[in-house]
Amino acid sequence: MKRIALSILTAALSTTAIAPVAFATPDFDVLRQDNRDKSGKVDFDMLRQGNLEKSAVDFDMLRRDNLDKDAVSYEYLEVKGVDFDMLRRENLEKDAVDFDELRRENLDIDFAR
Repeated sequence: MKRIALSILTAALSTTAIAPVAFATPDFDVLRQDNRDKSGKVDFDMLRQGNLEKSAVDFDMLRRDNLDKDAVSYEYLEVKGVDFDMLRRENLEKDAVDFDELRRENLDIDFAR
């Protein structure tokens, strides 16, 4: 009887002592703020702004330069009557690689393993 009472008392005390620790959830907002407050942290917003302010590549200028070059104007070709659908069909009819068929074959091989 004493053993049973001692076991129940031990279980009750250990449950009372461990339960708050087991169910305690960390306050992630506090942890996040602590990490932000640490010295030596990386400020990604500052890095991003610094990179934007550097003399980086001007993609808009490059795009304009490429458009000014003697590039193919597909709009011009369509006005001239080039039938891209016909050209596409002719290319498909040639001895070109059928990627859909290759994909299916590769899938069949992978499933067979």
